[in-house]
Amino acid sequence: MAKKVVVNKDVCVGCGVCTTIAPDVLVIGDDGLAEAIADATDEAAVTEAAESCPVQAIEVE
Repeated sequence: MAKKVVVNKDVCVGCGVCTTIAPDVLVIGDDGLAEAIADATDEAAVTEAAESCPVQAIEVE
């Protein structure tokens, strides 16, 4: 089952590390911050993206 990915935009700094690791799920939006565009089907990549976030703005539910 795919996991839901949530980006806390109040914390995100838009560094883009997550979008490099999980580009099918996370993108930089028009506001310059990361946003989830899909649920996580590759849980390992999304977990790595969340753990790589310098401000811990990504949550995988």
